[in-house]
Amino acid sequence: VIAHDGAKLSVIEASKRLAAWTAVDHHIREEHKVIGIGSGSTVPYVVERIIAQGATLNHDRVFLPTGFQSKELIVKANLRLGDVDQYPSIDVTIDGADEVDHELNCIKGGGACHLREKVLAEAAETWVVVADYRKNSHTLGTTYKAGVPIEVAPFAYAKLLQNVHRLGCAEASLRMAKGGKAGPVVTDNGNFVIDAPFDAETLSEPHLLLTQIKMLTGVVEVGLFCKMAQAAYFGNADGSVTIKWQDGRTEQVIPTGSRTPSAEE
Repeated sequence: VIAHDGAKLSVIEASKRLAAWTAVDHHIREEHKVIGIGSGSTVPYVVERIIAQGATLNHDRVFLPTGFQSKELIVKANLRLGDVDQYPSIDVTIDGADEVDHELNCIKGGGACHLREKVLAEAAETWVVVADYRKNSHTLGTTYKAGVPIEVAPFAYAKLLQNVHRLGCAEASLRMAKGGKAGPVVTDNGNFVIDAPFDAETLSEPHLLLTQIKMLTGVVEVGLFCKMAQAAYFGNADGSVTIKWQDGRTEQVIPTGSRTPSAEE
């Protein structure tokens, strides 16, 4: 599989692109004028496919970002940038996920954008998730081991860490920055993030856990997205796409022009 710049895509990157392209083809239609663009490593392929729909279709559209990354993608693609305070009703939002279970509940927030991601998900008539096959799980916490991301008010983080420990997550910790910045990760909204790796039994009831954490004073948002997605698209290594629907259906499709990546890719 070859990228637009001529470089070979790895199997994982090719899988992400398959999921993103297929979701855009199925859900971003001519009549959609207000579109939410999510965050994460799969989202650049979403924007790539939207651009391929052509300047005529995109001329009358406005695109809302969930964070700095997606804002940059929108601006660099010369698409019209908007914000949710201007456009509180969105036709469709396509976003990535860190993990998706069999009921389409998601863990999101590995990139610390989950507050804005959830606002744009709730504002959308249709919210669709795109990811590669590694994110497709039966129960949350199976493959994404970092824990449930919890965005918190900075002054309350120590108290909230204690609260989360008492909920049964002894390993919950404040997310620290990497790559040269000392101290904790700071979100686009100026908050801190606690990562809480709960056990499988607790994560088997994500809506209950979401409610328990959200009730803690000082919590801004929780990276559990429960019963929100209409569909989840997973790109597979063999060139197929698995689509899980909100009603429980699972569909396997082979997008036009896809093929099985070779071992060297």
